[in-house]
Amino acid sequence: MADFFQNGVITTLQNLGDRSLEHLEKELEKFSKRRGMVLLLPALYSEFETPAMFKIIEELKNVKYLYKIILGLDRATKEQFEEVKEIMSVLPSKVDVLWNDGPRIKELYNDLKTEGFPGLDTPGKGRNVWTMLGYALADKDAYAFALHDCDIVNYSREIPARLFYPIVHPALDFEFNKGFYSRVTHKLHGRATRLLYTPLVNALCKVYGRNKYLEYMESFRYSLSGEFSFIRSLARGIAISPTWGLEVSTLSEVYKSTSNKRICQTEIMETYEHKHQNLGDQQSGGGIYKMSKDIAKTIFRVMAQEGVIFSKASFKTLLATYFQESRFEISKYNALSKLNDLEYNREKEIKAVEAFQDAIKEASHEFYEDPMGVPSLSSWITVRSVMPDFSKKFVDFVKKDNA
Repeated sequence: MADFFQNGVITTLQNLGDRSLEHLEKELEKFSKRRGMVLLLPALYSEFETPAMFKIIEELKNVKYLYKIILGLDRATKEQFEEVKEIMSVLPSKVDVLWNDGPRIKELYNDLKTEGFPGLDTPGKGRNVWTMLGYALADKDAYAFALHDCDIVNYSREIPARLFYPIVHPALDFEFNKGFYSRVTHKLHGRATRLLYTPLVNALCKVYGRNKYLEYMESFRYSLSGEFSFIRSLARGIAISPTWGLEVSTLSEVYKSTSNKRICQTEIMETYEHKHQNLGDQQSGGGIYKMSKDIAKTIFRVMAQEGVIFSKASFKTLLATYFQESRFEISKYNALSKLNDLEYNREKEIKAVEAFQDAIKEASHEFYEDPMGVPSLSSWITVRSVMPDFSKKFVDFVKKDNA
């Protein structure tokens, strides 16, 4: 049984273990009569060549409360797009597949670039999520949106149920819900959260002082999870980052857009297993190293927008403080692993922290040279104010692709 402890500035909704998934879904079916729920699935075609994607499809066959599923498909040929449409057609919900590499979606991107909208030349999960959201918002009957990755090995339909429930229940007043879970098998996973994010936020608090933004960011149990949900009114005004800092930037956008009282985090499954990224390093510039650098720059940028003043001297202090905080985290997880008889390789943990130190150092240099960084994809309310007919063209193009 999970704990019921509430800490931080947002509401935590743990799974206390007694309620059946079927009972939860029956309530969602009742709510769906008035509140259309749309599941957003960002996917690469390559994920349709893995068992994880077909496990997700099998689970979704039993979900009856969804108004619609939107699958954003990246890196797919015409033949692969047609194949994915056929695969997704077995689901009981209406499914629209967005072929992001197709000529029609590319034309839409070019229309937006002509009007000066940034970030559209950066393919990836961020642009995919942004594209799906824009299409979803064109439907006036879509009330709530939930998103999860498509590489979850142990997927259960409990994930969308627990993501949607707090934001569609008529007696609750949440606008945004962040999923959390444990990342444990025979060893601890989640290096970026455990060894980068947590000690970095702690170090920032020590060096620059506690503030409302950092207090908010440290309230989440799994800040880097790719699973979250939000209602239409909030979704319209959120800018989406095209970088690997997507999850942190989304939390930051939500922080700026609504009250903490309307934000919650929900335990969506007991343990979570997906494909693991390579650590990467400064030389290769990829893997978790790249993600870590984008996360650090995103946090620096939001703090600067909140009025925090950074300097080269303070960044040096931050690195030294992060070093100390990260070593403390290693000692915690070493003890946790010993108690639970888990594998724990202290040398690999230290190697990861050293890579994260390099990432923070590089992020601080890049931020200092260019504090604005890679611009976010504009909120859809901004797009519509500039291009009022864009949504109609978007819907027509997707209909033609899915015909």
